[in-house]
Amino acid sequence: MAETITVFSDYVCPFCYLGRRSLAEYQASREEDLEIDWHPFDLRSNQRDDEGEVVRESGHDDEYYEQARQNVERLREEYDADEMASAFASDEVDSLDAQVASYHVKETRDYETWLDFDRALFTALWEEERDIGDVDVLADIADEVGIGPEEIREAVADEDLRETLKAKFGEAHQQGVTGVPTFAYEGYAARGAVPPEQLRRLVEGE
Repeated sequence: MAETITVFSDYVCPFCYLGRRSLAEYQASREEDLEIDWHPFDLRSNQRDDEGEVVRESGHDDEYYEQARQNVERLREEYDADEMASAFASDEVDSLDAQVASYHVKETRDYETWLDFDRALFTALWEEERDIGDVDVLADIADEVGIGPEEIREAVADEDLRETLKAKFGEAHQQGVTGVPTFAYEGYAARGAVPPEQLRRLVEGE
């Protein structure tokens, strides 16, 4: 049985995309497999109304976004993520449906199928500039990795599944996760798009 590292993330977070690049580099350096135990996290939680729709501004000013953009560009170069569409306005995309779909796949399919879908979601948003908030796009992405499009449409429309996901968001906050990506392993955690060597220390204690 492969070891696992817990990863809290949201698809619209550029640092989550970059953090996964770092994790992939660390995984490739290991002799043993290290699988991802993904936990959803909603960056838009404080912007939603009772129906789950994003209706409020984030509350961050222009200086915050400029600093974030600079950090993204720095890490983009550091992790050789040239294919990342850094100019893409992910703040206009709501990832809730994508996370519902991903959670459904994680709970009903094997690990490799979920991982293919998960990677495809990140690629679609951050490399191909596709709106993963659109259920038609999600259905197309699912089809591309061998998952029935109608299965994903039904999952996104499943109110019980959405309530389950909402509970998962709450569990993340209860566990002290306040930002993403957060990598956790045996009671220890690292937050942010940390470099591969920091992930190695987290998992291996070296």
